[in-house]
Amino acid sequence: KDELFELLNSLSHQTDKEFEIIIVDDGSKIALLQTIELFSELLDIKFYRKDNSGPGLSRNYGAKRAKNDWLVFVDSDVIVETDYIENIKKNLTENPCDAFGGADKAHKGFNLMQKAISYSMTSVFTTGGIRGKKSAVTKFQPRSFNMGVNKAVFLSVGGFSEMRIGEDPDLSMTLWENGYTTMFYDNIGVYHKRRTDFGKFSKQVYQFGCARPILNHRHPKYTKLTFWFPSIFLLGYFVGIIHYFVWENGLLLALYGLYTFLVFFHSMIVTRNISIASMAVISTYIQMFSYGYGFLKSWFLINIMKQTPEEAFPKHFH
Repeated sequence: KDELFELLNSLSHQTDKEFEIIIVDDGSKIALLQTIELFSELLDIKFYRKDNSGPGLSRNYGAKRAKNDWLVFVDSDVIVETDYIENIKKNLTENPCDAFGGADKAHKGFNLMQKAISYSMTSVFTTGGIRGKKSAVTKFQPRSFNMGVNKAVFLSVGGFSEMRIGEDPDLSMTLWENGYTTMFYDNIGVYHKRRTDFGKFSKQVYQFGCARPILNHRHPKYTKLTFWFPSIFLLGYFVGIIHYFVWENGLLLALYGLYTFLVFFHSMIVTRNISIASMAVISTYIQMFSYGYGFLKSWFLINIMKQTPEEAFPKHFH
């Protein structure tokens, strides 16, 4: 509720006010109408409530009811800058494409843990900074917390798939397979709030890890060896512990010590806060271990046990 207020408040201050907002309440137990009514005179808002079907199919539901030619998807836990809509329209005129996305940033008003988690989710030492900057990727995959797509193109490929987790990279790869283009726009970043405790964050990135082998199964052309990095990181850590206690060889653990120092030092430079840097080390290890375990489990079930993604993870699908 508070997150929706902050999002709508940021949208109410746009320099370009020619846009509509579609909010789909996907079976939430939180009453949203009161918050929406606060902005009813400032924004063109359409509100729909439906039974829970997951984020992808709910976005499809809203997309079919949109009146404009372009769809922009954001999560309810983001804040946009005042020139967000203006820059989108300018970008589409100067650098046209079929779908686009922008950066994922931490707002100065976020708490220390949110900033630490934001660092680990955008750091070159974890995800390669794919959420934070254009130079980190060769072919950009827009993510649904900050994603735009031409409505006709979106509908032509069937919108988001039945996947509950990983539905946004799944859509990006489906667009590529159908000959459509995606672009990164560096001037439409959003401030994306993160999980407010490490337990919820661990569960979230574990689910992301589980989703990746499913995506590889659906789109083998776009499989990369780098997807294995968190799993190798996890396995290497346990091998290092065994080497240390069985053979009294601490070389591998020393490399993890160096990695820890680099993460701490880099996060200190980025955040200029020793508390955030300390928590960023923890969130980085949680991210790598949780994602790596999820990836390994999913890969084993799909590739070794020969289960279908739906059999292995029924809760990941509608």
